[in-house]
Amino acid sequence: MKFISSQLAYFFASRRTQTNIRKLLVFIAVLIAMFLLFSILFHFIMIYEGRGGEHSWLSGFYWTLVTMTTLGFGDIVFVTDLGRLFSMIVIFSGVMFLLVLLPFTFIEFFYAPWMQAMNQARAPKEVSEDMSGHVVITNLDAVTGALIRKLEAYKVKYVLLEEDLQQAIEYSDLGYNVVNGAPDDLDTYGKLRIRHAIMVVATGSDTINTNITFTVREYNENIPVVATAASPDSVDILQMAGATHVIQMGQMLGKSLARRTLGGNARVHVIGHIDTLVIGEATAQETPLIGKKLKDSGLREKIGVNVVGIWERGVFKQPRADTVINEKTVLVLAGTVEQLRKYDEILSIYHVSDKPVVIIGAGRVGRAAAKSLSERKIDYRIIDKNPERIRDPEKYILGDAADRSVLEKAGIKEAHTALITTHDDDINIYLTIYCRELRPKMQLISRATFEKNINTLHRAGADFVMSYASMGANTIFNILEGQDVLMLAEGLNIFNRKVSEELAGKSLIESDIRQETGCTVIAVQDGDEMIMNPDPKIKLKLNQEIILIGRFEGESEFNKRFMGNK
Repeated sequence: MKFISSQLAYFFASRRTQTNIRKLLVFIAVLIAMFLLFSILFHFIMIYEGRGGEHSWLSGFYWTLVTMTTLGFGDIVFVTDLGRLFSMIVIFSGVMFLLVLLPFTFIEFFYAPWMQAMNQARAPKEVSEDMSGHVVITNLDAVTGALIRKLEAYKVKYVLLEEDLQQAIEYSDLGYNVVNGAPDDLDTYGKLRIRHAIMVVATGSDTINTNITFTVREYNENIPVVATAASPDSVDILQMAGATHVIQMGQMLGKSLARRTLGGNARVHVIGHIDTLVIGEATAQETPLIGKKLKDSGLREKIGVNVVGIWERGVFKQPRADTVINEKTVLVLAGTVEQLRKYDEILSIYHVSDKPVVIIGAGRVGRAAAKSLSERKIDYRIIDKNPERIRDPEKYILGDAADRSVLEKAGIKEAHTALITTHDDDINIYLTIYCRELRPKMQLISRATFEKNINTLHRAGADFVMSYASMGANTIFNILEGQDVLMLAEGLNIFNRKVSEELAGKSLIESDIRQETGCTVIAVQDGDEMIMNPDPKIKLKLNQEIILIGRFEGESEFNKRFMGNK
C-alpha cells in the first residue's frame, strides 16, 4: 500500500500529469456529448421514417453505443437513405474517436504518465527528508557491490546514484537503494542530502571521478570523498579536486598478491599489522618443523611467536596443540617485529631457492606485483601476449601463457610460485588448472575480479585468491569506520574491537566468542601491553581492545552478538 500511495503521490503531484488529466477529461466530455447528440438524432430520424413510437430513449442509447463501437448487431436498422447516411457518420465517428483517438489519448495522457510514476517511485529523484548518516555511492561495480553488502551487514545506510532511469529501475528491482540523477549535477547532491551524508564513494573512470569529487566539494567541503584511480597520473588531480582518499586498486591488489608470495625461503613474510601486532606467513616446507605437533615445535616457548592459523592448499584451519606440521603447511604467525626476526634467524636458511616467480599478465596488477617483488629482492618473469606491455626483454616474455613452451621459457618448471593476475576470471581459472597440472607442488596465487569465482579458483588449485572486489570494499570500509581490518585472505579477516559492556567482566571461556561467532581472540591490548594468545580464563575489561581472526560471516555475527549491531 505504501508503494502504491507513493506512486499516486508522484503521479498526481506532477504538473504535466495534471495538465494531461484535464485534456483527457475534455476528450471524454466531447465523446459523451457526441454520444448524447447521436442518441437524440436517432429519435428524430426514426420519426422521419414514421417509426418514432417503436423505440424508447434507452433503445437510442443502445443503438448509438453498438454502432459507434462497430459491434453492429443489426437488430435496429434505418430503412431510408437519410438513416443510412446517419449510420455511416456514427460508424466513422466511432472508429475515429473510440478505436483510434481514445487508445492513443489514454496512453499519452494517462498510461504513459502512470508508468513513469511507477518507475519514479522505484527509482526516486531524491532521498527522504529524514535521511542522514548515509554513504553516497556514485557507481555500481564489483567493488561497490561488495561494499554495499558490507554496509548492509553493519547496518550502515547507503544510496546508490544512477543516471540512467532504466538502469536505476533494474537496480531497484535487484534490491538496491537507488536514486535516479546525474552525478555531475550540483542539484543532485542537494537531493541526496549530501550535507547529512558521511561519505561519498566514486569508483568510475578517473575523469568522471574527478568531476564528481569537484561537484561534491562545491556542495560540502568537509565530507570524506573516496575515489579510485586507474592511472597514477590521476592521483594528484583527484586530490586537487578534493578527494580525501585516492585508491589505486591495481597497485593495491598487485602488492597484496606479491605479499602472499612466500619467496624462495622459509622467512616470515609480513602481510600486515594491527597496532603493534605484526601478522606474517612462513612456509614449513623443508624446515625441521615438518612432522612435529604445534605443542612440540617450540615456536612459542623458544621464539615467542604465536601460530594463529594454518593454511593447507588454500584451506584455513584453526591451530590446535596436536596439529601436525607437514610439507604443505603455511604458518600464520603473530608477534612483535623482534619475535618475527628471531624466527627468521633460526629458520630462514631452509627452503632456499633463487628461481624467479612467474607472473602471468602484465597489466597494472601484474606490474605492481613485479615492482613489489623487486623491492623484496625476489626475481620474477612476466608473461603477456600484448607486445605493447613488454617493458624489459630480460624480465618480460611475449606469448600466451596457455602455451606450455611460453611457460617453460618463463621458468615454470623451477619456479616456487606463480601469480595469475589477468582481469578475466575465466582465463584465471583456466590457467590455474593448467599450472597446477604442470607443477602440483608449487605455490599458486590468483586474482579474482568477482567474488562469485573465488571458490572456483580454490577448487581449480589456487593456494590463495585475492579478490579485487573484497579488497576494495574492505579498504573503503576501513576508511569509513576508521578501524584496522587486515584481510588475511578472501573472506578471512583479522580485526580489532573494543570490549563492550556485553563482554566486560567475562573471561574468554564465559563469553563463548568462538562458539557463538567462529572467531578466535588472538591478542588483548591492555594499555601499552599486548597479551598474545591470552589465557582463556583472563577477565576482559571495558574498553580494552581485543584482536580477533575470523571469516566475514563470523565478524558480522560478532558485531551483532557483542557490539550491539542488531
